[in-house]
Amino acid sequence: MLPPEELINFIETEDNFLIATHINPDGDGIGSSIALSMSLQVLGKKTVLLCKDLVPGQYKFLPGNESFYTLEQLKAQETKFKDYKNLILVDCNDLDRISDSTPTLNYSSSAVIDHHASERPFGNIRWVVPDAAATGLMIYYLIKRLGIKLTYEMAVNLYAAIAVDTGNFRYENTTSSVLRVASDLIDAGARPYVIYRHLFEAWSEGRFNLFMQVLNTLEKKDKIAIVKVTRKMFEDTSTSAEDTEHFVEFLKIMADVDVSVLFREIDDTHYKISLRSKDDIDVAIVAEAFGGGGHKNAAGCRIKADFETAKKELIGKIKQIMLN
Repeated sequence: MLPPEELINFIETEDNFLIATHINPDGDGIGSSIALSMSLQVLGKKTVLLCKDLVPGQYKFLPGNESFYTLEQLKAQETKFKDYKNLILVDCNDLDRISDSTPTLNYSSSAVIDHHASERPFGNIRWVVPDAAATGLMIYYLIKRLGIKLTYEMAVNLYAAIAVDTGNFRYENTTSSVLRVASDLIDAGARPYVIYRHLFEAWSEGRFNLFMQVLNTLEKKDKIAIVKVTRKMFEDTSTSAEDTEHFVEFLKIMADVDVSVLFREIDDTHYKISLRSKDDIDVAIVAEAFGGGGHKNAAGCRIKADFETAKKELIGKIKQIMLN
């Protein structure tokens, strides 16, 4: 997997990079961004990490996570960062993915490093590889191409990034090349069992209680499983949206479920939807029909409608895809 030469030239000749990842950040977006920032700093470049949302608690073990600025913090110190004119989007490919509303960023050149299948036209330089298991995998090859030696901190971030997007190397996107990269990261100091515990065995009691409440909403029919999380559930369990990460994957444990869906209530007529599927069922097509996107087996979107209407529209589209 070779990065384009124009991206290499951009990195080697420019400085003062603003590295931004998407809203509701996951381990791939966070870990990839941190590793990229660290590698550019090895080259003597100045970098600023940006995310609209705070780093979720489960990712605070990642070395360098404290370096992120929120959009509000960046705006409050805009004089300090006025020379950061080179924007790199990581694990997303449009400005609307880094904020709920289009952010005002003062940049002159932009690049995209992403692996999502739903492409957007943003970026002077675009490196988008939908077949890549994780953006972290792409950053690994970029670091290698730049001739930078992997540090322990980079290795931990990249291993976590890849582990998250491969379901700890269980999903369909886990290939022999992915495992070879993971082996190299382990040689550089990443400890799989430690990272696994932080990612998948560090739930709070509130998060576990939230999960039980969500499971109680389960509806299952025609190989589609649907659950719902409401604002009241968050209030009752003292949790937040970040605590729902991975919930949707659990539904696929059932042998007779091919598509799993999580509805997260934003308000009475607005839902954020996470979709997962098995084998060749392309839920990215479903998400794109509602203005979202993602990968073949993992995608997301938003629907502005009451729950029953949103559910009916979504199920209808899923069934169309399953029949094809």
